[in-house]
Amino acid sequence: MQRFAPMVAIDVPTKEEAVALFDQLAMTTPKPIVKLGMELYYTAGPEIISLARQRGFKVFVDLKLYDIPNTVGRAMKGLGKLGASFVTVHAAGGKEMLQAALDGLQTGAQAANLPLPNLLAITELTSINQRIMNEEQGIPGELVTTVQRYAKLADKVGLAGVVCSAQEVEAIRQVTRADFYCVTPGIRPVGSAKGDQKRVVTPAQAHQLGANAIVCGRPITQAESVSDAYEVIAQEFLEG
Repeated sequence: MQRFAPMVAIDVPTKEEAVALFDQLAMTTPKPIVKLGMELYYTAGPEIISLARQRGFKVFVDLKLYDIPNTVGRAMKGLGKLGASFVTVHAAGGKEMLQAALDGLQTGAQAANLPLPNLLAITELTSINQRIMNEEQGIPGELVTTVQRYAKLADKVGLAGVVCSAQEVEAIRQVTRADFYCVTPGIRPVGSAKGDQKRVVTPAQAHQLGANAIVCGRPITQAESVSDAYEVIAQEFLEG
């Protein structure tokens, strides 16, 4: 099974803060994948992807697109031209939207003569639990069943994988192809505060549960030594 270096969530509001984190992570081993989310992308723009790539990072652009198929397809066409390695879309948008996302991404990457990024579908955010899904989202049944359904849909359309809690990886493996990626946020080392996360695991647990990659932000980016914190988490995940 393929395992990627940990993905570090660069959840800061400015380009300057992001670049400072890039510089602290640039010499770590293995080199992380940097995850650029909405907060940073909406303030720094596409330039932040270039700045990360210039420093040798693979980039995960996590914008979680969710709109009508035409809009998502056009947005993905633009993202496909930027050189990201991973991008995200919400599985809840349905088959037509997922297909439009994949088609747009392919068109953009081909136009820029770049490899096709791995398109990942968001299943249920790791800040969502059973009660929230049932009572606030209005989705009946077990949370894991919903996650499985979204994963099956993403697999059927031909996406590279999903973003899910590591707690659901085993269930997803039962209904998807063997090389389907499970990228797992909600990672908290032993002793770390959960914050707004609900379905959390440690890096070692994510390894044991079969995650292809983990996403970790605050326990790394808010640590006294960003590089040391990253390398401890990377070792724990990659070696189990």
